[in-house]
Amino acid sequence: MSRNQPTMATLTILLFCKLFLFFSKFAAASDTITQYESLEDDQTLVSNDGIFELGFFTPATTSSNRYLGIWYSNIPVRTVVWVANRDTPIIDNSTKLSINTLGNLVLVNQNNTVIWSTNATTKGVVVVAQILDSGNLVLRDEKDTNPENYMWQSFDYPSDTFLPGMKIGWDLKKGLNRGLTAWKNWDDPSPGEFTGFLSRSSNPEEVMWKGSTKYFRSGPWDGTKFSGSPSLSSNSVVNYTVVSNKDEFYATYSTDDSSVISIIVMNQTLLVHQRLTWDGQSWRVSSKLPSDLCDDYNICGAFGICDVSKAPMCRCLDGFEPKAPQNWSQMNFHQGCVHNQTWSCRDKNKDGFLRFSNVKAPDTSVSWVNPSMTLEECKNICRENCSCKAYANSEITGKGSGCVIWLGDLLDIRIMANAGQDLYIRLAVSETGMNFDFDFGLFAILYKASVCWRGKRS
Repeated sequence: MSRNQPTMATLTILLFCKLFLFFSKFAAASDTITQYESLEDDQTLVSNDGIFELGFFTPATTSSNRYLGIWYSNIPVRTVVWVANRDTPIIDNSTKLSINTLGNLVLVNQNNTVIWSTNATTKGVVVVAQILDSGNLVLRDEKDTNPENYMWQSFDYPSDTFLPGMKIGWDLKKGLNRGLTAWKNWDDPSPGEFTGFLSRSSNPEEVMWKGSTKYFRSGPWDGTKFSGSPSLSSNSVVNYTVVSNKDEFYATYSTDDSSVISIIVMNQTLLVHQRLTWDGQSWRVSSKLPSDLCDDYNICGAFGICDVSKAPMCRCLDGFEPKAPQNWSQMNFHQGCVHNQTWSCRDKNKDGFLRFSNVKAPDTSVSWVNPSMTLEECKNICRENCSCKAYANSEITGKGSGCVIWLGDLLDIRIMANAGQDLYIRLAVSETGMNFDFDFGLFAILYKASVCWRGKRS
């Protein structure tokens, strides 16, 4: 053997070194694939801190369907938070994830059939796909980590789970409406009929739908929370924010403690929107919406108000009476209430406003907001408009600010113990001879006195 010819031992060492360098390079880039790589069915990407994992999975033991998804890597119970190919399951394990020449992520099977792809409109010089510690899968230029320049991101296309840092709502520049859609059932991630979106109005609120039927409404944002949602405890680690400007209109949340794992999930089976918190062994339900019968959308009908602590839970607002009394006696409240006297807008100066406290403000579908008005200006604007049925502050922080008025029927109002906001509802007060605003307590005293006086006269 020539002295210059490598021995078997030398060849073995060289091969080992090459393999070591290869696997070291793969491990260092385990959260990313480039345009020169692909992710096979038996491989995964893991975010930098090991929080989230991207790969292929089968959701049910009774099915062989495969999906590309994201789940928590550091939780023993596989919890999938995003699914790419919800509508097009993979039927074998031959599919690969790669980046095509146009800079889009594609799922391609062995026949080169595209199962799923992204729709990035901007291009990069060298495109990479990366799974982040937030759970966001992003397409970006290899040398550009600025989130503003992402070519595509999974956070713009949520599945059934709302993660911290995700935005639910509108990106008006991109033309996106980000919402949640439940899995069809526990074993089937295809889109169900239970959905949740942020309404696009000047007075935003979260709305859940069962198919085309409005199922639940959060109440409008009041500066600290949605008025129909329970107040967060003072020691809560969850912080909600609603952002509204010319480019964006969305809700988001964050957690003060990075060790707390908390998510929001749309559950088709139970028809609830659940906040789940990982307690180290299992997912614990921290809260859910709807939470009781009064959360069912508009259960008391127009101008009705729901109070779950009362029996029956529905009654008409003061100044109104059941539209169909025979139905109300059978606990069917959906037809709602009407004015209990002939009311017209001929003399607006004889209209007053009754204050209700701790209420979930009415459906904002037909409402108008001016954030710079005072409450007194708001009242005057409402009084001058015959279609205006109620007004309130648009924000309740501090002493309250801004103005929101409701036009038309008042829908889906409920009492919120230790939560909600003040709402001023219009009614005629000419019979009392009063010509000013008053609150519920004073109205009740006057009403009882009137009944007593009439009883003595008779």
